[in-house]
Amino acid sequence: MAIILNIETSTEICSVSISENGKCKFLKIHSPQPNDDEKYSHSKLLPVFIDDILKENGIKPEQIDAVAVSKGPGSYTGLRIGVSSAKGFAFGINKPLISIDTMLIMAKMAKSKIKNTFDFIVPMIDARRMEVFCSVFDRDLKQISPVIAKILTSESFNELKSDKVCFCGNGAEKSINLLKNDNFIFELNIIPSAELMCELSEKKFIAEEFENISSFEPYYLKDFVATTPKNKLI
Repeated sequence: MAIILNIETSTEICSVSISENGKCKFLKIHSPQPNDDEKYSHSKLLPVFIDDILKENGIKPEQIDAVAVSKGPGSYTGLRIGVSSAKGFAFGINKPLISIDTMLIMAKMAKSKIKNTFDFIVPMIDARRMEVFCSVFDRDLKQISPVIAKILTSESFNELKSDKVCFCGNGAEKSINLLKNDNFIFELNIIPSAELMCELSEKKFIAEEFENISSFEPYYLKDFVATTPKNKLI
């Protein structure tokens, strides 16, 4: 039984929640719209979200029993900011750090929407061009395939063509026109959110599955590659 601060910044969406006994009690989330000036501005939003969610609900930092963070894969910058903030907060209050697989967070959200009308869930996070970060989970949310960076083709996931599969997340949009199969469904509005971390972080807290605050790093999966935004003068 714990009060846990959950932090999720693996995509352009920034979210923070406070859970009690595995239930989400309070949530702050920012989902940027196209051309939103606040897109990928986690460095500005996250400290404010954490401060506000505590103050608005009368929770003192020392009342937090643990800090949980989405560990990736996902946006290099987003993960770095989220993990750095989580480590700093946990260290400051001398409480344990918990990491949650971003793919599992998405699979859990997808399962809550599609119920049991599937055999497998494949969360996908958009990478560059036709590449996605993805993994495969069964109906019990057991991970049966490791997280990989995958270039999508019409032959992708042929091993699952006889099964009912839900492809979900912002990377799934890339696969709609490639993966033609009546058994496949696509849930594009599945996002990694701090709201879905609550039950997962509580389980890890009870099992005392904590990270070493000083040495823990996000699961980047791929090295950071700097790019220049389109239509921006240098």
